[in-house]
Amino acid sequence: MIPRRKHNVSSGSLPAPDDKNSSNDYIISDGGPGEGWRAALRRRFNRKTLHKRLPVTAWLPKYTAEQAIGDLIAGVTVGLTVIPQSLAYSNIAGLPPQHGLYGSFLGCFIYIVLGGCRAVPAGPTAIASLLTWQVAEGVVEKAVLLTLLSGLVELLMGALGLGFLINFVSGPVSSGFTSAVALMIATSQVKDLFAISVTGTTFLQQWISIFKNIHNASLWDPVLGFICIALLLIMRKIGMIQLGEKSENGPSTRQKALTKCMWLLGTCRNAIVVIATGVLGFWFVSSNGESPVRLMGGIPVGVPLPQAPPFSYVRADNTTADFLDMVSELGSGIIVIPLIVLLEDIAICKAFSDGRTIDATQEMIALGVASIGNSFMQAYPGGGSLARSVVANGSGVKTTFNGLYTGLMVILALQFFTQYFEFIPKAALAAVIISAIIFMVEYNVIKPMWRAKKLDLIPGIGTFVLCLTLPLELGILTGVVVNIIFILYHAARPKFSVDMLKTAAGVEYLMITPDRCLMFPSVDYVRRLVTKYAAGRALPVVLECTHIYSADYTAAKSIEHLTADFFARQQPLFFYNVKPSVCSIFEAVAKPEHFVVFYEDEDLDRLLAEDERLQRKPALPDP
Repeated sequence: MIPRRKHNVSSGSLPAPDDKNSSNDYIISDGGPGEGWRAALRRRFNRKTLHKRLPVTAWLPKYTAEQAIGDLIAGVTVGLTVIPQSLAYSNIAGLPPQHGLYGSFLGCFIYIVLGGCRAVPAGPTAIASLLTWQVAEGVVEKAVLLTLLSGLVELLMGALGLGFLINFVSGPVSSGFTSAVALMIATSQVKDLFAISVTGTTFLQQWISIFKNIHNASLWDPVLGFICIALLLIMRKIGMIQLGEKSENGPSTRQKALTKCMWLLGTCRNAIVVIATGVLGFWFVSSNGESPVRLMGGIPVGVPLPQAPPFSYVRADNTTADFLDMVSELGSGIIVIPLIVLLEDIAICKAFSDGRTIDATQEMIALGVASIGNSFMQAYPGGGSLARSVVANGSGVKTTFNGLYTGLMVILALQFFTQYFEFIPKAALAAVIISAIIFMVEYNVIKPMWRAKKLDLIPGIGTFVLCLTLPLELGILTGVVVNIIFILYHAARPKFSVDMLKTAAGVEYLMITPDRCLMFPSVDYVRRLVTKYAAGRALPVVLECTHIYSADYTAAKSIEHLTADFFARQQPLFFYNVKPSVCSIFEAVAKPEHFVVFYEDEDLDRLLAEDERLQRKPALPDP
C-alpha cells in the first residue's frame, strides 16, 4: 500500500487573503469622498508610472559621458548598416527604394523616448517587408495606410494589455514561419540577381516563373551578384575571428586592435559592398554611357515633408478605391503584420535584456507610436531588426539614445547622397539580402524538437509548408490554429494517478488524482475515466483535487452527474482538498447531499465510519 500524504489545509470558510498579495490591493483612508479618487490618481500617475511609460525619464538624468560614447559608436555603425538594408528591403516590399529610408529615422527618434530596449533600432525588417509586399501588392498608398493601421493596432493592443496574444505563436510555429520567410525573401531576389521578370506571390509560383524565364537571364548581373555574395560571406567570417583567443596570456594589444578592425570590416560589409558597387556603376555610366548591369535608378532627393497617409488611390484600371476599399484589400494583414512585428521585437528585447523583465505593453506602445509617425513620412511597416540589434549590441550600445545618431545618418543620406544611390546595381542589393537571409533558416531547431517532443514538429513543419504554399498571413494563422488545437487536445486529456490506499482504521479506498484543472473540453473525459476506474469495485472513491485550480459551469454539471451516478450505485464518492474558489462553483450546481468535501485525513476516517453504505456493502452494478 502507498502511504497517504498529509495536507495542512483548513476546512470551513474561505481563508483570509495572503498578506503579501493583499497589502497593496486596498487603500485605507479616513478622508471624505474626494479622497478616494485623489488616492487613485496618485496611485496611477506617480513617478514609477512615469518611468514605466516614458523610459527616457528613468535613464536620461543618469546619462554619462561613457554611455554617450558607446551610443555614438553604435548609432553610427548601425546607420552604416541600415542605409543599404533599407534600400534592399524596399525592393522586397515591391516599393521604390526611398520608402525604406523614409521609415528609418523618425521611428528611431520616437523609440528613444518610449522604447525599453537599448538594442532595438526601429526600421524596416525583412519579414515586415515581405508581408507588406504580399498585402499591399506594391501599391505605395496601400503600404503607407498599412503602416498607420498597424501602428493603431499595436497601440490599441498596448492600451488593452493584449500582449498575451503573442504567446499563441509558439516556438515551433515561429521557427517554421521564420524559415519559410527566409526562403521566400531569398527567392524574391532571384529576379534581380539574374535580371529576369518573375511573377507569382507564393514560393512555388515564383520558382515556376523563374524556371520559365531563366533563359532570359543577363550575363553580368549574376556574375556581379555572386561575387558580392561571396565577398559578403567572407567578410562576415572575417568579422567573427578572435585573434589570440586560445593563447595562455590572452590576446595582446595588437591582436585586440586587429580583432576590432576585422569585426568592423564584418559589421560594415553591407555598406562596403554597396559603396564599392555603386562606384563601379558610376564608372560604367560615366565612361560608356550605360551599364552592363541593371542599376537602381533615380531616387527623390531630400527628407520627405510630413503629410497625412493616403485614404484613397487610383487603381490600374483608373477606378478610385476609397478608405473602406483599401481596408478590405489589406484584409487580415492589418492584424497579422502588427502581431509578427511585435513577436520579432519582443524576441529581440528578450535576447538583449541583460536579465531584465520585458514590458511587452510598453513595447507595443513604442512601436505603435513609431509606426503612426512613420506613416506621416510615407514609410511602410517595420519594427525591430535582429541583424541591426546584433550590430548595435556588438558596437557597445548603452541606451536607446543611439537611435539619434542612426536617424541623423539616414537624414544626411537622404539630403546629400540620394543622387548617388541611383548607380547602385540591383544585383548588389540582392546579394546583400541573400547573404543575410540564408542564416534565418532555423534548421538547427529540428534535432532538439525531435529529442524533446516529436509532436512539436507537426505545427512547426506544418507552418513551414503552409507558408510556402499559401499567402504568408494565411500560413501563420493556420499554424497558430493547429498549435491551439494541440493545446486544446492536451487540455482535454488530463493525466490521472490511481492509488489503492488505506485509512488509519484499515478501510481501503481508491484515490484518483487528475493533474490539471477541469474545463469544458476535458469534463466528459474525466467523468468517463473516473467511472471506469471505480467500476466493479466495492470501494469508496476519493477524487484528489489539489491540482484542480479552476473550473467552469460545464465542469460543475459534469461533477453533478458524476456524484449522481455514484449515489445511484450506492458507492461513496468524496472530494479531497478542493480549493474554495472551485468548491463554490461545484456547490452552486451539485446537490449538497451528494457533493461531500473534506480537507483532513481524520475527516475521511469519520466519513467512512459514518457511511451506512459501507456497512451494507452492496454489490455494485455494471456501469
